[in-house]
Amino acid sequence: MSEEQAPGPTVATVEALVRSQMATALGGRRGMIEAGVPGILFTAVWLPTKDLQLALVLSLVAVGVAAALRLLQRGPLQYIFNALFSIGIGYLFVRIAASSGGSESDQALAFFLPGIIYSLVYTIVLFGSSFAGWPVVGFMVGSVTGDPTAWHEDKQIVKLCSRLTLLLAAPGAIGVLLQGPVWLLGWRDIVDADVAVGIIAALRYGLGWPLRIASWSAMIWLLARNATPLAQESPQEG
Repeated sequence: MSEEQAPGPTVATVEALVRSQMATALGGRRGMIEAGVPGILFTAVWLPTKDLQLALVLSLVAVGVAAALRLLQRGPLQYIFNALFSIGIGYLFVRIAASSGGSESDQALAFFLPGIIYSLVYTIVLFGSSFAGWPVVGFMVGSVTGDPTAWHEDKQIVKLCSRLTLLLAAPGAIGVLLQGPVWLLGWRDIVDADVAVGIIAALRYGLGWPLRIASWSAMIWLLARNATPLAQESPQEG
């Protein structure tokens, strides 16, 4: 008996893929906590004490505790490294602000600038890929089919992947639109820098993760609703 060709991935496979990719990006409930706590701790310590060094040290301590727990449980350190990298880049911007003569409030505000820049670049890439007709989510689909670009031959799949990519980009875009102006107002002393820090932190940690979860849920709903196949069957020659 000849070996039958394995059926191509179904919409359920795409749904599982998107769910898996988003779960990897978010890190689940624990990953979100590990990513968010250092920044929240930084803000919570900085606002009442105005002690920048203490805020940074306690943020690093939170990362260290999370890393120790991961190591004891032999879990992945990906989200720990993400948090550590975020703090490291934030600290670099703090030092740049300090060397430029910025006050401690300006330095605290500078700590949040890398996150805004990252979200801006991330948003531009995702929106750009969608409008160019090569949405990023399409390459996620291609990783399942084994051919990274075959999906682009099907206009229906391109349309679906474009919508999914736009949904994926939406939280970052909203974050930039809300946080960016507040940061600029604080940096130009139109708004008190401490107030700007508090608002940005509230937007990032109070609104950011709910937006990402809503985006993920909308992507799964769109996949289930449209039931778009990954590949259209070629008509048989008669």
